Amino acid sequence: MGAILDDFARHWPIYVSIPFVAALIGYVTKLVAIRMMFQPLEFVGVRPIFGWQGIVPKRAARMAGIACDTMTQQLIKPAEVIERLDAERVAKEIEKPLLAATEEIVRDVAGQYQSGLWESLPSGVQRLVVHRVQAEAPRMVGAVLDAIKHDVDSVFDLKDMVVTSLVKDKALLNRIFQEAGRKEFQFIARSGIVFGGLIGIVQMVAWVLFKVPLIMPLFGLFTGWFTDWLALKMIFHPKQPVRYFGLFEWQGLFLKRRAEVSEAYGELIAKEIITPRNVIEAVLRGPLSDKVLGMIQRQVDEELSRQTSVAKPLVVMAVGSRRYQEMKVVIAEKIMDRLPETMRYLEDYAEDAMDIRNLLVRKMKELDAEEFEGLLRPAFQQDEWILIATGAVLGFAVGELQVLVLEHFAA
Repeated sequence: MGAILDDFARHWPIYVSIPFVAALIGYVTKLVAIRMMFQPLEFVGVRPIFGWQGIVPKRAARMAGIACDTMTQQLIKPAEVIERLDAERVAKEIEKPLLAATEEIVRDVAGQYQSGLWESLPSGVQRLVVHRVQAEAPRMVGAVLDAIKHDVDSVFDLKDMVVTSLVKDKALLNRIFQEAGRKEFQFIARSGIVFGGLIGIVQMVAWVLFKVPLIMPLFGLFTGWFTDWLALKMIFHPKQPVRYFGLFEWQGLFLKRRAEVSEAYGELIAKEIITPRNVIEAVLRGPLSDKVLGMIQRQVDEELSRQTSVAKPLVVMAVGSRRYQEMKVVIAEKIMDRLPETMRYLEDYAEDAMDIRNLLVRKMKELDAEEFEGLLRPAFQQDEWILIATGAVLGFAVGELQVLVLEHFAA
């Protein structure tokens, strides 16, 4: 024992450094693990083995699907997004830009299909035709919106809209998980210092007593592995507050921050994903947009029939029945092309009416512990073992370096 104490007295600065190095191992391995979850956005290296892509970007489609399932199954339904819009108010909000768009569409289509006839009409008659179509345009938009609201699931695929947005923008997908788990990631990194330092004290005692070279890399490996594993456990468990040893109470950090996370998550989704512009774009240009086009075509057909009830046979004779049908399709397509631009004038009203942020926040606070955990847990579960193994390997490598340093300075 005297020899051990004498050795410690002569080399104590080196031995005391062991817990600090262990704390550093714990901290650095956590930073590396967190970075590996999100970076890089695209694969870097030589496929298929040598290289890395962040776990979340790599599994973008699956991650987006999981995040979207939570949103669409437990938080918000397509009908809840659309039904808050009032058809008459929508038509009123976009009336001025719609009238300008309608005039351009009418003149363009008329000039394309009956250029000679249209150009030969007096300007007053041309204006009359344009004005009659313009007068009905707001009603037509309102009718289309009403039709969409009555069959919203057939024309608005909320899940496709969300998944497409997130897969296309991997940085945004990263932000969702990072924003939801911001404090949890900070906790993971800082916990590595505490847990690593405590393990380092045991490591120091073991080295002073036995001086077996294998002790250092094994402790480094254990520090990297255990601190990663424990930090992840402490984020999500226990789901309800539990008092340990009668001294302190702990609840999974993510679940404890339910209210704060709900606010941040709802804000991000409402500002970046389920926005009025994205919703309108999804309805008008998404995978189900052909059904919306069909609705518009029916409205155009009714309008043309009403406006040309007497002259329609002459119109059909002049342009041909096939060309007449083509003309209706072109008009509908041009309306579709111009509507997203026109709908920009609607965004302020739609944002207030849809109120996605507050709807999401309210629904999130109603989730049970399991459902709420699903907001962030998938980011950790997918390839979680790789993160923990990386921490262990880094810890082992640093332990080997410690052996070399200790043997050199304590010789």
